[in-house]
Amino acid sequence: MTQVQEQVVVNNKWVLDHLKDPNVRIVEVDYDPNTAYNIWHIPGAVLIRWREDLRHPVIRDFIGPNDFERLMESKGISNNTTVVLYGDYNNWFAVYAFWLFKAYGHDDVRVLNGGRTKWAKDNLPTEQGPKEPQYPKGSYKVKKVDWGSHRAFFWEVLQKITKGEVGKTTILVDVRSPKEYTGEIRAPPEYADEQTQVGGHIPGAISFPWAQAVNPDTGEFKPIEELKRLVESAGISQDKEIITYCRIGERAAHTWFVLKYLLGYPAVRVYDGSWAEWGNIVGAPVKKGSEP
Repeated sequence: MTQVQEQVVVNNKWVLDHLKDPNVRIVEVDYDPNTAYNIWHIPGAVLIRWREDLRHPVIRDFIGPNDFERLMESKGISNNTTVVLYGDYNNWFAVYAFWLFKAYGHDDVRVLNGGRTKWAKDNLPTEQGPKEPQYPKGSYKVKKVDWGSHRAFFWEVLQKITKGEVGKTTILVDVRSPKEYTGEIRAPPEYADEQTQVGGHIPGAISFPWAQAVNPDTGEFKPIEELKRLVESAGISQDKEIITYCRIGERAAHTWFVLKYLLGYPAVRVYDGSWAEWGNIVGAPVKKGSEP
């Protein structure tokens, strides 16, 4: 990997070598801690629950800067802490958290390649139970909020469609499963309570299922050259703005990370409203079938 890639992706050996480093905080980010962190986690790792800790308690959005500061301080994280994120679901929510960390301006945040899957496969040390380690309270201040280069909103995507920019200056990338893209299903079977009113995809969006980017046996990112070949063969080119989306944004953040940080694409954003928003808005244009 290049120097930039090495700054955002670490392997199991790196984590093992830094378990006792006071300047490093290992953070597990889970969709469901009851099936992950609470059973076992990396020694010394703290827990961030995606739904309870990162989501706004009232509206569909993320916690604001003040709440983010309090969350960081409660986990013993300061502005100069190296944060290493990992988690369940092939690091979906860990990379989603990475996206939020970067939007809130944290300098040194990284992803453990392979997450829980690779750690377990290598039979490395773990701690059992839901009790988190306690660290001295951190001192944290959000220095900037950069949604502009990280996040795309519904009205922006709709405007790009109506102006004919999709496929010309902007590429919409749907990273859901093929059946979600065609509209055959409206949500993965395990999320039956989170379906939308209609199925399909945003008109003009190309299908690039997120899972193409990882080794299914280890959860690790595929080699850079293979990622580059897969992305380019799908028609995702660096000379256009890229907007990724999925159902709620977590898989879209995973592909965003691959494009921006592993392959060096200059202009990539996540439409985190994704299909949960688009498929429920009255009058939003929808395309069904396998063609963009």
